[in-house]
Amino acid sequence: MNQELRPFWRNIFNFNWKFGVFLTLVVCIPRFVLVLNANISGNYGSIGIIMFVSAIIPFIFLSGYGRRKIGITRPRKYKWLYIAIVAGLIFSGVLYGLGQILYGGTFENWYYYIGLSYQIPSDINPHDKQILFMIMAGTGMIFSPIGEELFFRGIVHGAFAGSMGDQKASLVDSAAFALTHIAHFGLVFMDHQWRFLLIPAMLWVLSMFVVSQLFFILKKYSGSLLGAVIGHAFFNLGMIYCIFYLL
Repeated sequence: MNQELRPFWRNIFNFNWKFGVFLTLVVCIPRFVLVLNANISGNYGSIGIIMFVSAIIPFIFLSGYGRRKIGITRPRKYKWLYIAIVAGLIFSGVLYGLGQILYGGTFENWYYYIGLSYQIPSDINPHDKQILFMIMAGTGMIFSPIGEELFFRGIVHGAFAGSMGDQKASLVDSAAFALTHIAHFGLVFMDHQWRFLLIPAMLWVLSMFVVSQLFFILKKYSGSLLGAVIGHAFFNLGMIYCIFYLL
């Protein structure tokens, strides 16, 4: 019992839903606030710190057995890693198309609003734009996929799964992931004031929930968190490409 945690933590926590709630609150509330502050200041350096903390939490709390149990292991089916690439790109494209159809080039379009944080100069030349794209794509394919998947589909999912099973746990970690992303879009800072865009926010949260379920499926069928990380990385790549070259 409770062998997922390192010996030190076994006297403090049980690896169950209560531990999952604890981790979610401790990480997601500060992250939510930091993202909102970054949307005002334009300085997103603190988000990188949150992603780093999210990525190392499984290594702080979990034993080797616990880390393997949550999916930090080699994939069992490598073909699912290729499927993850395609699935991530397709979903990012579908989300782009939905935003364009419903909201066009307005800040109610999730990609348009998120793209404002990239601060792409309107008069940037193609060469410099390509370099900036590569930088943003590189960071977007590393930090949040690793940090968020090790956290949400990893340790948080594992904690809830011990109490309610894999499928129900995936609904919980997907909901936490989706609601956390309201800070990225939904509650927006425009014209020096905060606005909550109810319908666009609901669509965005639903989209983030669905993509979280996709990442869970990729983890499940690949047998490793690597499937979720790759799917997430290529979703981010597709999103960043759409923001740079299609909006």
